[in-house]
Amino acid sequence: MANLKDIRKRINSVKSTQQITKAMQMVAASKLKKAQDSVVQARPYASKMSDVMASLAVRVKPGKHPLLQRRDEKNIELLVITSDRGLCGGFNTNVTKAADAFLKEKQPDCEVSLSVVGRKARDYYRRRDWEFKTEEMNPGSASFSQAEAVARPVIDRYAEGEIDAVYVVFTEFQSAMTQDVVVKRLLPLEPKALAEDEIPVEYLYEPSEGALLAEIIPRYICTQIFSMLLESVASEHGSRMTAMDSATNNATEMTAKLTLLYNRARQAAITTELMEIVSGAEALN
Repeated sequence: MANLKDIRKRINSVKSTQQITKAMQMVAASKLKKAQDSVVQARPYASKMSDVMASLAVRVKPGKHPLLQRRDEKNIELLVITSDRGLCGGFNTNVTKAADAFLKEKQPDCEVSLSVVGRKARDYYRRRDWEFKTEEMNPGSASFSQAEAVARPVIDRYAEGEIDAVYVVFTEFQSAMTQDVVVKRLLPLEPKALAEDEIPVEYLYEPSEGALLAEIIPRYICTQIFSMLLESVASEHGSRMTAMDSATNNATEMTAKLTLLYNRARQAAITTELMEIVSGAEALN
């Protein structure tokens, strides 16, 4: 039978851990509300930007802008978005698994370079001797300036012909309980599919077609990465809230089991002491 003092220590330890997980759950829940609002507000703009760019990609000749050019995928850049912190269930693990599957699929046929957002992705691939084109930490801030810092080097490398395609692995927020890992192609732009009887409408550009494309295409890339960062942050908080809730419930169950074990051990110790007293009294008689 376990020592009573040891069992008491375990109970106190589990209760202390339970207080921590409960506090983390509450903090994650409060942050999730703000992150979810940001995602909801950003989605319509990002979606409309995607529609506009898909429509432009049909009408504009690829030679009008370097980011519209389509090449055979011989050199690919993969951007992996994770968090800086752990204790969020399988959030980071699911992203790195999807990234590994993508790398395994693409590497035999083309060269793949890696860029990371988040300390967990950086540490994971650094242990596997990967070198990074871009490293960006603290994705929890999810500001537009941070998205620009990630997007600008990628845009430059694609425009210069250093890479032929850009893919992003991130987590798309559905709800506090559900988050989906997505592999999305960022570059080259995907033209909008036209119906058989649909005739492309010609646009008038002001001040000029080249000036408009030079402004709107990089902004589109930054907007898409910003939206992905927001989705990832909301997914992280949702995953952490769920994980900490599960940990809190497990701690409650463990405390109940340890309390039962403690009571049994205490009862056994009392019974043993009573038997020793009775035996001693009988021996005196």
